[in-house]
Amino acid sequence: MKQQTVKIKSIRHITHDVLQIVTEKPGHFNFTPGQATEISINQEGWKDEKRPFTFTSLPESNYLEFTIKTYPSRNSVTNKLIELAENDELLLHEAFGAISYKNEGIFIAGGAGITPFICIFRYLSSIHKLGNNKLIFANKTKADIILEKEFKDLLGVNFINILANDIVKGYAHGHITEDFLGKHITDTSKQVYLCGPPPMMEAIEKQLASLNIDKKLIVKEAF
Repeated sequence: MKQQTVKIKSIRHITHDVLQIVTEKPGHFNFTPGQATEISINQEGWKDEKRPFTFTSLPESNYLEFTIKTYPSRNSVTNKLIELAENDELLLHEAFGAISYKNEGIFIAGGAGITPFICIFRYLSSIHKLGNNKLIFANKTKADIILEKEFKDLLGVNFINILANDIVKGYAHGHITEDFLGKHITDTSKQVYLCGPPPMMEAIEKQLASLNIDKKLIVKEAF
């Protein structure tokens, strides 16, 4: 697919460092829940600075939505995105990605690693097939939790949060451990979906192996 130019329809912060950007959707632009595209900014000096961002709108929507963690301290694409406004333009490329929904199971996300799962859970909700899927979401603080209310509404008790820095009633504290996973993975024959920073994913894959979860059941993607 050739490069597509789209205008921003809306842009806003949904947490202190996460942007939600809604753009036009080109005709015949297709993707599956969990996929991403490379995006650059249609401004001088930024057109070749491509970064991968996940679609968080549903494939059938007449717009595209991206949920993007920004890093204000860096001179980066995400930092430049903060400066953009309605009608500014982005450049889109082909859809790609290793994360796709196969069967019911447990989703494990660290920070911005939640983004492929946003579209998947929204899609499952739209077709009334959320089932008994669970989401374990690891963050540093409560303020870092992306779309907390939406996930609570979608998943109820199957939305499990763990916070590394904050101690908050009703939220697990610390890092994901083998014991923690063992409490929440009650069926080791189910699918496991994993997305987060590479060091976190590496540690969790070892924990999953210790819990005798077959590698073939793990669907993963680093960010």
